Amino acid sequence: MAAVPDFPARCVIWFGQPQAAERTALAAAGWQVRGVASDECVAIGMRGNDQVVGLLDLRNRAPSNLGRLQVLLDEHRHMTLLAILPAGPAAVPLALQPLLAACVETWTAPVELGRIVQRLQELAGDPSPPAAAGPQQLIGDSAVLQVARGAIRKFAPVDLPVLITGETGTGKELAAQALHALSPRQAHPFLAVNCGAIPAALVQSELFGHERGAFTGAASRRLGLFETANGGTVFLDEIGDLPLDAQTSLLRVLQEGTVERVGSNRPLAVDVRVLAATHVDLEQAVERGQFRRDLFYRLNVLRLPMPALRDRGGDIMRLAHHFLASFRDRHVTRARGFSSEATRAMERFNWPGNVRELLNRVQRAAIVCEGELIGATDLELAAAQRDLPQKMLHDARQLAERETLLRALRQSDFNITACARQMQVSRVTVYRLCRKHQLALPELR
Repeated sequence: MAAVPDFPARCVIWFGQPQAAERTALAAAGWQVRGVASDECVAIGMRGNDQVVGLLDLRNRAPSNLGRLQVLLDEHRHMTLLAILPAGPAAVPLALQPLLAACVETWTAPVELGRIVQRLQELAGDPSPPAAAGPQQLIGDSAVLQVARGAIRKFAPVDLPVLITGETGTGKELAAQALHALSPRQAHPFLAVNCGAIPAALVQSELFGHERGAFTGAASRRLGLFETANGGTVFLDEIGDLPLDAQTSLLRVLQEGTVERVGSNRPLAVDVRVLAATHVDLEQAVERGQFRRDLFYRLNVLRLPMPALRDRGGDIMRLAHHFLASFRDRHVTRARGFSSEATRAMERFNWPGNVRELLNRVQRAAIVCEGELIGATDLELAAAQRDLPQKMLHDARQLAERETLLRALRQSDFNITACARQMQVSRVTVYRLCRKHQLALPELR
């Protein structure tokens, strides 16, 4: 089985210097970005089946090596070109006009990043995706969510396990569904199970099946989750709650691609991709002997941290309006929006239950609200505001710690040893802080 299918890559050749936010947003939409210094452009490397779009970034200045750039673009006439022009009404220099004439679209800075992404998707032949398709079901535009979307698109085609981490209610199952929807297994089943919700005595039977007569009450053969999902994806939520004997059986699935039904000693081949999620620290569970070390290493091949809602800024109100609109589509309610008091309360609240808590509060408020605008009292956040100074102090400390860690990582070029030396802590502490603040080192690099 090939680990990485040979899918056509989508790539933007960016003539100039893309900003970090632009790289992140394009990666979240499934586009690689290759920056080419327009003054030093020598060649454009691409595979024959790549989908490539060129973007001339003229926001700062016109390239001095126009002749070489023109020759290079003439050699790749098949490449669609876009351009971003400087801000202001200044006339386009005559020397640039041949290049701009070859562009299918030009924008004048500043240009909304969403317009660039939308145009690229149109050029790639994508229809407008439904709201519940792939990473787009993760609603929001915050930088941390864009990083998660980019990781989903990067991990989806790779047929390896993914460990999705994050607090309760951050959307780990939605991320798993997006990974499946973008994978080569999308036409096959996606089956999810909460490992903590299955009685310990039935875990083996639920996951791996049983033979008739294997135990009292087993009146017929039962196919387990892995056999039922053959060819598709299995999502194991709260993997940290899986009993040790079931962990051994799961390890056999990952290592050998086989399962054994309860009451049988005959291995059966299954072809599934395993996605797992947890809100607990599995490394600590391993140290306590509650989780198998070898299974942890098998699951932790690719790691996808989901950001907490309190770290997503403007996404809070975007999600609140989305949830209210969805509720209005299904139920009769007077509520049409949120008061300024409710908006301030939601933006300041810590959201320990994350997106799931926000959804529940908005739906409850839409029912009990007596007017057209939902207030902080309807959201049951008015009382929480009394504890705001203490929460603000806690949040400020957490933010300061996160920013200090990020600054040290950047200054040390993401070298963990150098970062630990600069912060005067151990390497283990640096890794622990990265997990605590949901900082994925590969994506940051």
